Amino acid sequence: MTPVAETALPRILVIGVPFAGLDALAPPEAAVLAAADVIVGGRRHLDALATERRSIEITADLGPMLDAVEAARGHGQRLAVLASGDPGFFGLGRVLADRFGAAALDIRPALSSVAAAFGRVGLPWDDAVVASAHGRPLELALEAVRRATKAAVLTSPDSPPERIGAELASLGSRFDRVVVVSDLGLPTESVAEGPGLEWLASGSFPPLSVVLLISGDGVAPAAAVAWSAGSGAGSFGRDEAEFEHRDGMITKAEVRAIVLARLALPPSGVLWDVGAGSGSIAIEAAQLAPGMTVFAVERNADDAARIRANADRHGVVVEVVEGEAPGALAELGSPHRAFVGGGGLEVLDAVRARLLPGGRVVATYATLERALGAADRLGHLVQVSVNRGGRLPDGSLRLVALDPVFVCWGPS
Repeated sequence: MTPVAETALPRILVIGVPFAGLDALAPPEAAVLAAADVIVGGRRHLDALATERRSIEITADLGPMLDAVEAARGHGQRLAVLASGDPGFFGLGRVLADRFGAAALDIRPALSSVAAAFGRVGLPWDDAVVASAHGRPLELALEAVRRATKAAVLTSPDSPPERIGAELASLGSRFDRVVVVSDLGLPTESVAEGPGLEWLASGSFPPLSVVLLISGDGVAPAAAVAWSAGSGAGSFGRDEAEFEHRDGMITKAEVRAIVLARLALPPSGVLWDVGAGSGSIAIEAAQLAPGMTVFAVERNADDAARIRANADRHGVVVEVVEGEAPGALAELGSPHRAFVGGGGLEVLDAVRARLLPGGRVVATYATLERALGAADRLGHLVQVSVNRGGRLPDGSLRLVALDPVFVCWGPS
């Protein structure tokens, strides 16, 4: 066969198979599948299809499948790839996009396993942290969910549900309710529920399951869920009145919004808020990126108590470390992001020394001298001057200046 020019190559159709099987495909996806020249799928799906058309089996080693798909597509053949649930959700969609580019794909998702699992127990999951231990390092999944208030973990033969329970318990995680949903859509489907991680660790479950980890009743007020837990989106720069603080010792809302924007929070990892004061930065960061582990380091015991109260009020998990930096940083996991709100350049240097590759530090200063020293180290500097509207006795409006603040950040 003569290869087809790249611009004329057909898109690869990636079809999410419903848990009820191929017979439950919607008419548009069924039509796409019927028109395909080559079918790609796992043995279970290929056997169920019972077609005479050419097929490519998906095995544990994805290399041969990807090579065969590339060869077939290069000769202009129409390919349909079958994958359970939502292929774009920890599935083949990412593998195919890495190889062929997103423009080469047409993904038709079905219900994801996580959505189905939460549905089985009647819980919304727009505020859940989701991680996968299937074909990915277990440590990353544990770090993502260990401090969450609601989470789901996709398990694997190497990291079955009971191992998830044991590892999380060893990290000090606590959950009020644990649910293991297994064999979704199969005759052997099961939903097992227990009171916590010890129950999970002592059990024996099918290795390919979804583990739901829930604190409290698992139902946050609708008004409190203004973002998708995995997206890092949401409102920030909240009014200072929403946080208990001492004598105005709080990062002002306008400055806080800039700091959080410059932090460019990832969906998971470790964040340090050093010299946390009221904890406003740590708390809003935990709201924006609930998959992150957030440490608030504060030397003043009264302020540390306020941080805990503020975190409880806002419904987030913040690990409060009472102590003075840089000494108090020694036992903490190295950060992907850090905010330095106090302690001077010595503390900034200590934070930079522990920053993980690709990480970022944001620091604020009231004096130009320290800000210039920080800018030399980090690379970026901006002065933030804020004038807020204030009412005079006669009701007319005037501008009231706040103290200017220097914001420094880097690397990149």
